[in-house]
Amino acid sequence: MAQDTVPERHSADPPPRGAGRDRPDRRDRPGRFARLRRGGRAGWPRTLTAIAAGLLMWPAFPPYDLWPLAPVGVALLTIALHGLPGRAATWPAFWAGAAFFLPALSGIVKIGPDAWLLLGLVQAAYFAPMGAGIALVTRLRGWPVWTAALWVAQEFVRGRAPFGGFPWARLVFSQTDAPFTPYAAVGGAPLVTFLTALTGGLIAYAVLRGPLPRALAGRLPAVERRGPRAAAAAVAGVLLVGAVGLLVPLPTEGRPINVAVVQGNVPRLGLDFNGQRRAVLENHVRRTHELAARYPPGSPGRPELVIWPENSSDLDPYTEPEARELIDGAVRAVGVPVLVGAVVDAADGEHVENRGIVWDPRTGPGDHYVKRHPVPFGEYLPFRSVLTKLITRFERIPRDFAKGERPGMLKLGPAVIGDVICFEVAYDGVVRDVADAELLVVQTNNATYGRTSLPPQQVAMSRLRAVEHGRSVLVAATSGISAIVAPDGRMIDRSAEFVPDVQVAAVPARTTPTLADRMGSAPEGALTLLGLAAAAAAARTARTRTARTSEGA
Repeated sequence: MAQDTVPERHSADPPPRGAGRDRPDRRDRPGRFARLRRGGRAGWPRTLTAIAAGLLMWPAFPPYDLWPLAPVGVALLTIALHGLPGRAATWPAFWAGAAFFLPALSGIVKIGPDAWLLLGLVQAAYFAPMGAGIALVTRLRGWPVWTAALWVAQEFVRGRAPFGGFPWARLVFSQTDAPFTPYAAVGGAPLVTFLTALTGGLIAYAVLRGPLPRALAGRLPAVERRGPRAAAAAVAGVLLVGAVGLLVPLPTEGRPINVAVVQGNVPRLGLDFNGQRRAVLENHVRRTHELAARYPPGSPGRPELVIWPENSSDLDPYTEPEARELIDGAVRAVGVPVLVGAVVDAADGEHVENRGIVWDPRTGPGDHYVKRHPVPFGEYLPFRSVLTKLITRFERIPRDFAKGERPGMLKLGPAVIGDVICFEVAYDGVVRDVADAELLVVQTNNATYGRTSLPPQQVAMSRLRAVEHGRSVLVAATSGISAIVAPDGRMIDRSAEFVPDVQVAAVPARTTPTLADRMGSAPEGALTLLGLAAAAAAARTARTRTARTSEGA
C-alpha cells in the first residue's frame, strides 16, 4: 500500500524559500495593488456599502424630506462597519461622510466649488473616528445603544470645533416632520439624533440576527447568526420608539399676538447683491408701506409687531441719514415696532456688526442684538493676513464682523422675542439662551444660497426649534424662505423664494418651558460620555483579547 512520504532533501538542493527567516516570502504577501483592489483592510464590499449608506441619508434632508432614509442609512453604515477593527473602519466611514455631506451641502457651490469640496470633506472627516468607535462597540452587548450615543458624540464635537463648529446636517434636522420630532421637547435636538441613530442600530441588529444570504451569514460570528427572537425584539423596539414619539404632547395654545413677516426680496441672485444695498432696503420699505395700507389703525388682525430679515438694511441707519429716513417712514406708517436687520459700524471703527434693531414708530432705534456667532470665512476671516494673499475671493470680506456678547432677548411691542440670526439657528446653545422669550425670531439672508438645499434646511431647523422650546418661530428672509411656525412645528405660512411676500398671522405667545428647556445641555453631555465610555471599554477589551491571543501563540 502506498504511503505518504516526505521527499528527501539533498545537500545540493536549494534551501526552502523563507528558511531561516521569520517573515513570509515577499511573493506570498499581497502586494499593494492587491490590497487596493480589496479596498484596504475593510474590503471593497464594505466600503461601497458605507458609501451607499451616505448617499441614502442625503435625501432624508430638505428639500426631499424622505426622513425614513436617515435611520435606514445609519443601519446600512452600521452593517458595513460591524465587527471591523477600529482602524479599518475609519476609511469606509470617511467615504460614507463624503457621500453624505457633499450632496447635502451642495448649496455651498454658490460660494465656490473649492469651498464646497473642502467643507464637505472636512465634515466627512468627523465620521472617521465615529466609524472606528462604531466598529469597536458592535462587539459589546446592547451595541445599538452605544452606536447611537456615538452619533451624538460626533455631532457634539462637529458642532464646536474648529472655529465654533458647523452643526449643519445633523441627523436631527432630517426629522422635523417625523415620529421622532416630538422627542425634541423632551431631551432637545441631541435626543432626536440619538433615537434616529438608535432606530438605525436596531434595524441593523435585526438584519444581522435575522435570515441573511448565505454568503453574508458565513462571514458573521455565530452569536450574530443566531437569534430570531432577538431580531424580532429589535423590530419591536423600532416600532416602539416611533409610537411613543407620536404620544408626546406638544403645546398649541398661548396668548394670541398678531405678527407680520416682511420678505422684501433682492434685485438679483449672487454674492454681489450687497452692492445693491439701497434697492434691498427700498424693497422692504415698500412692502411695509403696503402692509400699513392693508391694515389701517383699528382694523381686525392688524399686526402688533413686524419682523424684517437680516441685511434688510446694509446701509448703516446710525450714520446714513437717507437709510434712517426710509426706515423711520416705513415704521411710522405701519405704526408698530419693527425688528430691523442692519449691518452697522462697530464702536472700535475696525469691525462691523450684524444687528437686529428694535425700531419704534415714535422713538426710533432702541435696543438691539448683535449676532454672537459670525460665520467663519463668511463674516470674519481667520488667518486673514495669509488667506487674503492666497485666495482673492476673500477680499470681499474687507472687515470682520464683531461677535455679540449677550443673547438676543428684546422687547418688541407686546412681546419679548428671542432673536437669533441666520447660521445661529443650528446651534442648540444659542437658541436655548433665548428660549425664555415668548416668541422666537430667526432673521436670515439666503440670497447667496437661493434655490439650493440650504434655505429649506434652515426652515427645517426652525421647525425643530419650535418643538424643542414650545415657541412660535418667525423666520424672516430677504429673498426666502420666510415662514411662520406654530409651537408644535406646524407651518402656518411659508413663502416662495425670490418673490416679495408679507405674511400676517395670529400666533400663540408662550412662557412655559419644555422639559428640554429645563434639562438644558445635560442629555447631550450624558449621551456623548456614554458613547465615548462604550468605545473606550470596547477598545480595552479588544486589546486584552489581542494580548491573550499573542500569549497563547
